[in-house]
Amino acid sequence: MADSQESLNPKTLRRRTHSTTSTNKIDTVGVDGIEKDPTVNLDSSDEDRTNLVSNQESLLNMEDSSSLISNGEDENESGGGRIGGAGVYMYRASAPAHRRVKESPLSSDAIFRQSHAGLFNLCIVVLVAVNSRLIIENLMKYGLLIGSGFWFSSTSLRDWPLFMCCLSLPLFAVAAYMVEKLAQNKLVSEPVVISLHVLITTASILYPVCMILKFDSAVMSGVTLMLFASVVWLKLVSYAHTNYDMRALSKSSGKGDVSSNSSDTDNSDNVNIKSLAYFMVAPTLCYQTTYPRTTCIRKGWVTRQCIKLAIFTAFMAFIVEQYINPIVQNSQHPLNGDLLYAIERVLKLSVPTLYVWLCMFYCFFHLWFNILAEVLRFGDREFYKDWWNAKTVEEYWRMWNMPVHKWMVRHVYFPCLRNGIPKGVAVVIAFFVSAIFHELCIAVPCHIFKFWAFIGILFQIPLVLLTNYLQNKFQNTMVGNMVFWFFFSILGQPMCLLLYYHDVMNQRVRTP
Repeated sequence: MADSQESLNPKTLRRRTHSTTSTNKIDTVGVDGIEKDPTVNLDSSDEDRTNLVSNQESLLNMEDSSSLISNGEDENESGGGRIGGAGVYMYRASAPAHRRVKESPLSSDAIFRQSHAGLFNLCIVVLVAVNSRLIIENLMKYGLLIGSGFWFSSTSLRDWPLFMCCLSLPLFAVAAYMVEKLAQNKLVSEPVVISLHVLITTASILYPVCMILKFDSAVMSGVTLMLFASVVWLKLVSYAHTNYDMRALSKSSGKGDVSSNSSDTDNSDNVNIKSLAYFMVAPTLCYQTTYPRTTCIRKGWVTRQCIKLAIFTAFMAFIVEQYINPIVQNSQHPLNGDLLYAIERVLKLSVPTLYVWLCMFYCFFHLWFNILAEVLRFGDREFYKDWWNAKTVEEYWRMWNMPVHKWMVRHVYFPCLRNGIPKGVAVVIAFFVSAIFHELCIAVPCHIFKFWAFIGILFQIPLVLLTNYLQNKFQNTMVGNMVFWFFFSILGQPMCLLLYYHDVMNQRVRTP
């Protein structure tokens, strides 16, 4: 194909004609300036032409080589510097080396137009080398500090009620399905359906709370149960709200309301246990009767992701046991001790907590969600966006956890707007709901309610206003991104960890 295109090029035709009529005038000087054997046919093969071009381009900037060769062609056709009949020309000494205005690759005007993959690889290599040295130094100084008390209780039977509670949570989904069946068959009125769903969803979150508060279990066991219960609650709310909306759309379409037949709504009033069961295990919080599906399951890919999940989970546990636990245990309460000492403890905790948080995000949102989606052939894999580039805190909350974000938009934010609530108030309500569940997932397993997590989430509202102001004042900057990283990762998480740890320890000391 390349040969046929070359044969149609007028310049190539001229070169070939000149080559066949003037084979006795072949210049015997090569690219390196050394006289070549005139008996060697430089037009013999494509390989020779490729080697000559490679030698020539090694002398030139790749961006300008084509223009210089073209310039040489125009000059040489008038009688100079030709190498063979292939149309390849030398880089003449008289050819200009500087042809246009250019910026240095690291200048402010060109830095974002360049690829910095090599520098990124260098940062990764340096990061691995530095942290490997710190890990080896820590192991040599303190030894291996891995224990099981944080992850499992000393008596395994203490966690057994929580495990049974976790297994019984799907019964609430069955109850919600039975209510929807009654509503589909019009055996109960709409207010009764709403009341039953409120009762079911409330029981699904209060039942685990009571079990955790009643039994003295490990903190991680309680956190796991509360996370699972929160997911079940969010899914049941979406299931009830979506079916309610589909019934409303069905009634509106029956009355001839054209606006209810929108193409972006699911009007299929089809309540079946199969769709609910798939929804309860699918990596989404928004219910719909059908989902985009992939064609097959990549078993080898799933195996590789499972291996990555095991490696990063082990690394996360190692950081917690080897670094975070000793630092926290040897610290004072940040609000009762010396201010400089508290700042030093927070900054010392910031790096390991940041590593654990990033590992948690990668393991949960990328590896686990994609493994689950692959096994279930769930097609929509947008579990997160590039939140690390968020210029404001508001952008971060819209991009880092897409399942929760979509649930908030679908079942909290837009319902508030449809009921005449202003946008600002709707945002505050969404953060309020998020703050409640953050507090439940942390305070209940710790058996203490100081509302540190609740206050921390509500504190995001002024940060949203601050970063939005900075973004509007300093256009096209990452000031808001740096503010987010500082308050959320460097200051917020270590401070919250210290507060809850010392409150839990003080509570255990007071307990006889």
